[in-house]
Amino acid sequence: IQKPERKIQFREKVLWTAITLFIFLVCCQIPLFGIMSSDSADPFYWMRVILASNRGTLMELGISPIVTSGLIMQLLAGAKIIEVGDTPKDRALFNGAQKLFGMIITIGQAIVYVMTGMYGDPSEMGAGICLLIIIQLFVAGLIVLLLDELLQKGYGLGSGISLFIATNICETIVWKAFSPTTVNTGRGTEFEGAVIALFHLLATRTDKVRALREAFYRQNLPNLLNLIATVFVFAVVIYFQGFRVDLPIKSARYRGQYNTYPIKLFYTSNIPIILQSALVSNLYVISQMLSTRFSGNFLVNLLGTWSDSSSGGPARAYPVGGLCYYLSPPESFGSVLEDPVHTVIYIVFMLGSCAFFSKTWIEVSGSSAKDVLSYWSCK
Repeated sequence: IQKPERKIQFREKVLWTAITLFIFLVCCQIPLFGIMSSDSADPFYWMRVILASNRGTLMELGISPIVTSGLIMQLLAGAKIIEVGDTPKDRALFNGAQKLFGMIITIGQAIVYVMTGMYGDPSEMGAGICLLIIIQLFVAGLIVLLLDELLQKGYGLGSGISLFIATNICETIVWKAFSPTTVNTGRGTEFEGAVIALFHLLATRTDKVRALREAFYRQNLPNLLNLIATVFVFAVVIYFQGFRVDLPIKSARYRGQYNTYPIKLFYTSNIPIILQSALVSNLYVISQMLSTRFSGNFLVNLLGTWSDSSSGGPARAYPVGGLCYYLSPPESFGSVLEDPVHTVIYIVFMLGSCAFFSKTWIEVSGSSAKDVLSYWSCK
């Protein structure tokens, strides 16, 4: 996609952004044709929000191929395996290689998803159906790449990746709060939505205090404590998002001319979290694939052992041992107390990996102190 030859008006940018978002949401609701079942345990249940993916639909892969290609290219650049210059030509070559690599990763992930049995036994589905599912996932991944590039070229507002993630998060919050879907948890029928469940429990239970406690702390389904914590985190992030330092810059060529360069507290925004999620999700894919094929192998178990859970909610797989277990967040506050070593390792890994990706992203994207100084020196 070429950059616009004229200045795009704000209303036109809003229109293109709305069209992009509409296409993405439609793809999130179109189920994959040919799948036998998508009810198997989902290893990416906890990461689908940040990866903007939707189980069993065209957006099964979400932004994972884009982020994974960016992750690998940045690691190669950070390790000096490939050289990325400061010229626009070098930047264009780097971005082009990243998109090409993203297409290759899309095909690879689609093949892995199909062959590991996420949509049914490949031998029962047949080669034709398996190929059809792979083609659908590849075309959907290509659509995501093009939509993201459309916004990045200046036709829309912001970044496609951030837009898709924000949309998916908002959709998930609203659904988890007000979902009318009923689930049989063994204690009776309950509503999935936390707010609706509150009124339902208060209306049907004789012990109102116990009903209120269950609405706040119930396991395996959204509860009010989750909702309150989410709103609190949103408020904190929005508050700190406004923190910045404006550096005064005086022009050496034109006396009396001043500019300011804002440095935000969240200088790299959500990029480190996205890259870290892509790293862990790909590790989960490899571990799940090996566990399916070589169950019981010592090295495979060292990478990760998995268990399925479908009580009180959608089927999901979670690591119970190995490296994947220690790189996954504790499921509850009780889990933190039961295994504090797991909690400490997870926190250290999160902070360390995000710090590394922040530093690498700044250097590769041309946002380092050296790059900023070079830019303003030419002014």
